[in-house]
Amino acid sequence: MQLHIRHETFYRYGEPVKHSVQNLRLTPRRDPMQRALSWNMSAPGRHRSQVDAYGNIVHLLTLDEPHREIRIVVDGIVETDDVASMSLPDEGRISPLAFLAETPLTRPDEAIADFARELLQSRGDLRQRLLALADKLCEEVRYEKGATDVHESAARAFARGAGVCQDHSHIYIACCRSAGIPARYVSGYFYPGPDSDIASHAWVDVWTGREHGWMSVDVTHRMPADGRHCRLAVGRDYLDACPVRGVRRGGGTEEMRVAVSIATSMQQ
Repeated sequence: MQLHIRHETFYRYGEPVKHSVQNLRLTPRRDPMQRALSWNMSAPGRHRSQVDAYGNIVHLLTLDEPHREIRIVVDGIVETDDVASMSLPDEGRISPLAFLAETPLTRPDEAIADFARELLQSRGDLRQRLLALADKLCEEVRYEKGATDVHESAARAFARGAGVCQDHSHIYIACCRSAGIPARYVSGYFYPGPDSDIASHAWVDVWTGREHGWMSVDVTHRMPADGRHCRLAVGRDYLDACPVRGVRRGGGTEEMRVAVSIATSMQQ
């Protein structure tokens, strides 16, 4: 499958910004199931690229001149393998055990640990139990736009019983880690079909052992990730993998708009 992606992020500030630095994780990862056939980035200021500890391609964007607006646009074509059951090998950069560590956004409380225990500590095929966990989680935490913000913790979203894909992913990660299973956050794009507006998305990689590697689970859609998914970045949580994150000096109030569009065509 070929995904034709365009992602625009626009910032407008109430006062001039004297200086700003942005980390951009807006370039598809070099993973076995996807290949960027073309990919372009348009952004002001100076930017240089590097690969971080998680294997993400990161552009450091620096603007030293006063500015009131920033417009960042990426677009291109990514070819994906449409195989839902494909596993990812360990990239070898850092141990999968690093993804057992708690973060403030993914720290499991007693309610989450109790919720996960029945499925993840039972017998049976682990991959089936992981999919069953996604199904059960979505029954407990309904999808609701605007229910939370990017700083919402897994524990608070679980207690509220509502959230978006970021919350589903954080809660799922907390469940896995509470059971001693490494899990990491994935940011990227999802093509749900021509009649849906979901494009930017988040899901989870779960470590299933050296033999099978990472299993990608789209918790919100209760399914393994497949060719409709394009991976941008992975990390311990949203803050490690978010597409755009930065700091600025000055600027006053901030308005941000994001527009993502995806079209698709089958491979020839």
